[in-house]
Amino acid sequence: MLAQAIERLRGSEKVILVHGNADMDAIGSAYALAECFPPARIYAPGGLDRVTRVVKEKLGIDVSESCDIGNPELIVVVDTSSPDQIEGDIEIPEGSLIIDHHIPTGKWSSMDLICDDTRTSCSEIIWDLVKGCPVIGKDVHLALLGGMITDTGHLQFATAATLRAFAEIMECGSLEMDEVLSLMRVDQSMSERTAVVKCLGRSRFERVGDMLVAVSLSGSFEASCCKGLLSAGADVAFVASQRDDAFRISSRATQEMVRRGLHLGDMLADLGTETCSDGGGHGAAAGISGTGDAEAMLNMCTKRTMDEFRRIKSGSELV
Repeated sequence: MLAQAIERLRGSEKVILVHGNADMDAIGSAYALAECFPPARIYAPGGLDRVTRVVKEKLGIDVSESCDIGNPELIVVVDTSSPDQIEGDIEIPEGSLIIDHHIPTGKWSSMDLICDDTRTSCSEIIWDLVKGCPVIGKDVHLALLGGMITDTGHLQFATAATLRAFAEIMECGSLEMDEVLSLMRVDQSMSERTAVVKCLGRSRFERVGDMLVAVSLSGSFEASCCKGLLSAGADVAFVASQRDDAFRISSRATQEMVRRGLHLGDMLADLGTETCSDGGGHGAAAGISGTGDAEAMLNMCTKRTMDEFRRIKSGSELV
């Protein structure tokens, strides 16, 4: 599959699309493909998250947020588990190339899909595609390492395979760890700090045994708010925002909960199917969005998590 994908990428004029509020893994992956397999244009119709926007400026990555894709020879979509995650009215033709690392949702069935959900980041798959290219710029190595860092929670959720790929990219790019970390370093703004503190004040929680799930509402910075709830002592956190009829929920779990059998990506994918929403992600980090009431969705997330807690508790009591 990789060899066939490389052949499709070589020489063809292409557009590379990423999901809304694109993170560093999405943009790092897109940038590596664009640099190693030109000509290519990168489109992020749903915008970039805060860290990625800063890194984009540091590395000079050309990303357009207004999307008129025209009629390219090839459309490539990276780090995106569903077409619903690509904002705007964009028609993705059958046979387009999809490269992803999330659990398959079945929504790319008519596409040429390369998916390895054992990878902790899409950047690892992209590295397998580009590392045979004769010339790879230092910034490409930095961008891929940035994607791996963000999707593994600064390597907290890295596997042995992740670390091997990480070391290989560092070595090939002649990079030191401080260069990679400084690229990703962004100070919290006052608005982000305020959002996290307000979120903590609005939070509520439930428990089963020694496991806590916390939920809250926030107008922005949902992912940072989730991390704040985990830092405050929660094992699982859900933070929702409501914009008119649309909701968005970010979720995070500790690695200990993942080891005990909880998988947020599976949970929110199932919930998304039941509520005609778009949900999915990784074991320790996932999201769901759609049309509906954010509070009602938070209650459903809490109930699902409590069911998981009871399953984990009953299993541990049998051991």
